[in-house]
Amino acid sequence: MLNVLFSAQPERWDEYRAPLTNAFAKAGLEVDLAQSHTPADVDYIIFAPNGPVTDFSPYTKTKAIMSLWAGVETVVDNATLTQPLCRLVDDSLTNGMVEWVVGHTLRHHLGMDAHITKQDGTWDNFIYPPIAAHRPVTILGIGALGAACGQALHALGFPVTGWSRRAKDIPNIRCLHGDDGLRTALTGAQIVILLLPQTPQTTNILTGDTLALMAKGSSVINPGRGPLIDDAALLAALDSGHIAHATLDVFRIEPLPPQDPYWAHPQVTVTPHIASSTRPETAAEVIVENISRGEAGKPFRYLVDRGRGY
Repeated sequence: MLNVLFSAQPERWDEYRAPLTNAFAKAGLEVDLAQSHTPADVDYIIFAPNGPVTDFSPYTKTKAIMSLWAGVETVVDNATLTQPLCRLVDDSLTNGMVEWVVGHTLRHHLGMDAHITKQDGTWDNFIYPPIAAHRPVTILGIGALGAACGQALHALGFPVTGWSRRAKDIPNIRCLHGDDGLRTALTGAQIVILLLPQTPQTTNILTGDTLALMAKGSSVINPGRGPLIDDAALLAALDSGHIAHATLDVFRIEPLPPQDPYWAHPQVTVTPHIASSTRPETAAEVIVENISRGEAGKPFRYLVDRGRGY
């Protein structure tokens, strides 16, 4: 019998208890899944950073921490965390992100706002968007989410450049890396999508200097992490007209305070961290499959590299 601790907000227990119980049964694992266990008896923790467990040191028997979130930046530096940490990679989460990113990319590419928000009776049919092949898109962060978004945009005809800290080779995406690669990736980009993890190296990756590399009239789409952007620099670039629009789903402070200038800025779209979310049914299968691997002596999937921070 495995003791599995579910450490997340109370409402998540109601959403996850049945899917996890069913997935464990399907996998043939005998599990005591509960919101409380004696720490020394816990084999695995299913974990959300906003849950009750913050000190991992009493969990001396625990074989791994299974995150309910794709992002792990709020826990990866926890000094008490010595157990393996696995982030969540879920097809439903990936598909949701692809849909959101493609939708907002097409919105900016086609200039939809001009017709949705400005029904003023003027018949002006002399302005046409370019075809996708003439709209270069750059994705900063080409992990599982970024690569999936890049493939979907490539299928629509967009030339896609992806940037990562380390070299990668992904079909249909021009892959760049390092400081020089970042400047090349941003130079002339008309739509920039941020899907990087939050680390000391990626914080404020979009500053006044890097925003200036983008094409005049370009757009920024950020469903990644709020601190990737220097907010003051982005607002200045929007005010100057160098950046035409920013669609932002994540912020340094969430919920975004009502007085934050992003809310009222005419060239900013705020969405409340809804670009994609974890679906209990599919997330439960991913987590249980990883626990099954651990019990079978196989390497865990989606293991976090503490040095890299993701």
